Amino acid sequence: MKTSIGIKEKDTAAVAQVLNRLLADENVLYIKIRNAHWNVEGPDFHAQHLFFEGLYDELAELIDEVAERVRAIGHYAVGTMKEFLELTQLTEMKYKKNDSQGYIKELLSDFESLIISLREDIKLAENHEDAGTEDFLVGILEKHEKTAWMLRAHLS
Repeated sequence: MKTSIGIKEKDTAAVAQVLNRLLADENVLYIKIRNAHWNVEGPDFHAQHLFFEGLYDELAELIDEVAERVRAIGHYAVGTMKEFLELTQLTEMKYKKNDSQGYIKELLSDFESLIISLREDIKLAENHEDAGTEDFLVGILEKHEKTAWMLRAHLS
């Protein structure tokens, strides 16, 4: 059934494209955090293992919310690794060491990249008269800014 929410189809299509790219980014980031959780080593192992677990648990909920937002505006969410890797702006890393500092630096860089993109995505949602997605993205921006702060604090 066609979605009738007061936003033109061309506008929801543009916003869905942005949300699907975000969905790809969040999924790739989720896998990177799981990798850190599984493979971190060093004297701070236990604390960092738990820290990374908390991060990926939060991200799992967020991923579901992004996919559901795509559906709420009348489009389909991407859901394959192939699509995620085609759409993401993030890159995969192969680490020489599995220390927490290396993982944290990489994850901080990813979160900061997403924060910058989210600021542009918020403007795009506003330009397409989608206040719901605009507000939704502001919430994600705030969560990611807090996570970036926590990651930065580990590096000080």
